[in-house]
Amino acid sequence: MKVDKIIKNAKIFTSDKDHPLATALAVKDGKFIYVGDEAGLSAYEGEVTDLGGKFVMPGIIDSHVHVTTSIGFAYMDPGEYIVCSSKQEALDFMAAQIKSNPGLKRYRFILERKYLKGEDIVKEDLDAICPDAELLILEGEGHSVWVNSRILDRHNITDETPDRVPELSYYVRKDGHVTGNAFESSAWHMLFDDLEVTDEQIDAELQRWIDFSVTTGVAAVFDAGFPEGDALHERIYERLYELDKQGKLPVYIDGSIALTNPRKMKDVVEEVKRFNHKFNTAHLNVHTFKVFMDGTLRIETAAQVTPYVDTHKTGATTFSKEEVAEVMRLLNEAGLDFHAHTVGEKASRTVLDGVELARKELGNNFHVRVTCAHLEIQDDADMDRFAKLGVTADYSPWWHSGCTGGNPYEIWRSLLGEERANKMYRSKTMWKTGANVTWSSDNIVYGDFITWNPFLGMEIGMTRFINEKTKAPEMTRVAAEYPSPCEKMSIEEMILGYTINGAKQLGIEASKGSISVGKDADFLVFDNDLLTAEHTGFSHNKPRDVYFCGKKMN
Repeated sequence: MKVDKIIKNAKIFTSDKDHPLATALAVKDGKFIYVGDEAGLSAYEGEVTDLGGKFVMPGIIDSHVHVTTSIGFAYMDPGEYIVCSSKQEALDFMAAQIKSNPGLKRYRFILERKYLKGEDIVKEDLDAICPDAELLILEGEGHSVWVNSRILDRHNITDETPDRVPELSYYVRKDGHVTGNAFESSAWHMLFDDLEVTDEQIDAELQRWIDFSVTTGVAAVFDAGFPEGDALHERIYERLYELDKQGKLPVYIDGSIALTNPRKMKDVVEEVKRFNHKFNTAHLNVHTFKVFMDGTLRIETAAQVTPYVDTHKTGATTFSKEEVAEVMRLLNEAGLDFHAHTVGEKASRTVLDGVELARKELGNNFHVRVTCAHLEIQDDADMDRFAKLGVTADYSPWWHSGCTGGNPYEIWRSLLGEERANKMYRSKTMWKTGANVTWSSDNIVYGDFITWNPFLGMEIGMTRFINEKTKAPEMTRVAAEYPSPCEKMSIEEMILGYTINGAKQLGIEASKGSISVGKDADFLVFDNDLLTAEHTGFSHNKPRDVYFCGKKMN
């Protein structure tokens, strides 16, 4: 049989559990037509490449990224990063910057809450240094803001404005009055309200992301939505749609609509339906309802079963288990899927409880693919429920060093206590339960793409340590390996999570995720044998050759 390409004398890790290793493959019309040993190549003729024993693996699937949100941040200058030792130093720094740059409509800054050392900034502080313009400070994790009165007025936020979810998405109040500090989705609509982006700028950023994806061999991604950026989110999908029509989008994008306000649950389901109808091309498909079930650990909006050590609070979830079950029923009827941001143990438990309720009601008619993402802290009682309920566990493994710089263990211990701090990022424990475990980069800024690098994820998944040999931002380097060493993954597990398991999460396992006959010929060739490579410094690896659907991309 005549084929388009033949690869022989290779070390092929297929991600196919029935045939995990091979030495040869053949491609025809963009699909694998043969995978096996070299003896089987006698039935095929075509262009032959002898790889001399080089390593080959499937194209990579990143199971939680932010393609659209990152474009918003690319053209929304977050402003100067404030390093200070007190609230007054922060205010003095901003006052000096405003004075030296007069006449702007809005001034923006970034501030880590830790620098305030227990004090807080209120709108009166900001009004005093910026009375004639808008002033917004983005908290370092991106999950809360401080604003002055002008921004509150722009959005008609008053003392009577209800919180979306008390203890999760809310306006900080003192004596019944809003202070100008807002958390989670109650803050996000203020971030991009003055943003203007042209189609040309969108296309330029998308091309940067496509180029990066091709270079690193990322063949498919799950885009986790643009919270509170609905209009720009749709415009970016329109540009992706046009790129695909022009044959310029080689990366498959599994898209979503993000819900941040629980009162709009049914509206968001309808929006996913609309997007599913509108955006359905070879490389762009939208079929997922994404919800922020909780927030983050550092600002204690992540929902917990066991209270935080310092505040004794547990936080809240966007939905109750009954509401999750209701969402499941609606999605099941529409043939759509569900993906949740679940940092804290209570958030993922609530999703699991909701899935359990829906499964009891629908039985074998339940078909929603459900994913819980991030999973920084999990209760022991829930670890084996993912496999039993068919819920995918998605981790961002480059976080598994703690990645806060310095000694992350001390930070998490102060919030969770020593025993629970020792039980963070339990991906290996989850893997052993038989759950579908996937890997992702999860970042909201393109920048230099260092933290989007799947080989960084692979390294930290295996080492739980960012040191001087790791290709990572300097500020993320840590003092020691994060506990527990029993949670370290093998390279085989990292590759499986980045390939076939990711395809299962996205529902594309029939066409992607493994080097198997009949699937898209997405494969990567390396000079280095990844199965035997040193784990420390693994992040410097990248493919020599990248093939998507049998076409060489680099």
